[in-house]
Amino acid sequence: MTDAAGDVPLSREALGGLVLIGATVLALVAANSPMAGLYQTFLDLPISVGVGAKELAKPLIFWVNDGLMAVFFLTVGLELKYEMLEGKLRDPRAVILPGMAALGGMACPALVYLALTAGAGVTSGWAIPTATDIAFALGVLALAGPGLPVGLRSFLLTLAILDDLGAILIIAIFYGHDLDATYLLAAVVPVAAMLVLARMKVASLAPAVVLGVVLWLLVLKSGIHATLAGVVMAFCIPLKDRKGGAPLHHLAEVLQPWVTFLIVPLFAFANAGLPLGNLSMAGQGGQIALGVGLGLLAGKFVGVLGVTWLLVKLRAGTLPLGMGWTHMMAVGLLAGIGFTMSLFIGGLAFGEGAEMNAVRLGVLAASVLAAGLGLVSLRRLARRKPSGHARAASL
Repeated sequence: MTDAAGDVPLSREALGGLVLIGATVLALVAANSPMAGLYQTFLDLPISVGVGAKELAKPLIFWVNDGLMAVFFLTVGLELKYEMLEGKLRDPRAVILPGMAALGGMACPALVYLALTAGAGVTSGWAIPTATDIAFALGVLALAGPGLPVGLRSFLLTLAILDDLGAILIIAIFYGHDLDATYLLAAVVPVAAMLVLARMKVASLAPAVVLGVVLWLLVLKSGIHATLAGVVMAFCIPLKDRKGGAPLHHLAEVLQPWVTFLIVPLFAFANAGLPLGNLSMAGQGGQIALGVGLGLLAGKFVGVLGVTWLLVKLRAGTLPLGMGWTHMMAVGLLAGIGFTMSLFIGGLAFGEGAEMNAVRLGVLAASVLAAGLGLVSLRRLARRKPSGHARAASL
């Protein structure tokens, strides 16, 4: 959980961002070196899991994208639930401005993508540039160092959390396929059982974990993307148990290092391998890369900054203490770091092939530029001597 019991040390966020960058570089090197064949063999490595006569045999890339990423979505869900009950999303007044900025930051990139890919027959990728990578964005913010308003991190975190919620809803609504009502109805059983356990405030998490695995299998078979089982499970974990413990916070604390330093970097290594030698910017590929890239870099910036400016001018909201419009411009840039969620949605939209390589190009180029420009902007702002109430709110 990013903020379950106070702020996570910035060093962890910065280190997590560096590990993620390292995994991405390794993927690019592996896909464009003599090891390219070995890299693909690694991703296609068959792994089977079975109980009795029942067996699920899938390549490694499936277990990363559909299995381990369910744990990633579980941590996202735990954070969302905590923030709604105890944190930043508890007070609706504090959510209005970053919430509307998040909506603008999702709608504008989608429109940019659709405008730049009109007539190309690739509209299924409209949601790719709508998501912000919360881990990457906070990692860049951590690398900027001290001297920034406290409200900047809070605003970015709230925006990114709501952005993740929007991405989860988009995946659930628009990226299901061949829905099987039988499995979908069967998935209600483990959910109901987890809710009963939560109602009873059972201290042990073991039953919920077993039920979560069953839920994942049923959701996988239902046609809804299996990773969403992680979100559903998260909302069934109680905030407090009957012994006075905090199972939600405990589970989040246990999972967070694994997600930050293993699952997300492994996802990046498995999905960011862009073979530059086979890349073509002609036709659909060029339109997809341009739509995704400009959607993230320009669409996010305009959507986040534009909606925030409009609401402030209409007196429907105020900027957090210590923040000015130059700070908001930096937030708009960091929101353009799509990476993990954008690559994930890209895989759902196009699978593997030339289209996905174009997605990788657009996501990587835009995320690198957004992170670089955002970091430079934040470092300049951090070096400024705060004045007035901004000094009281500096980190």
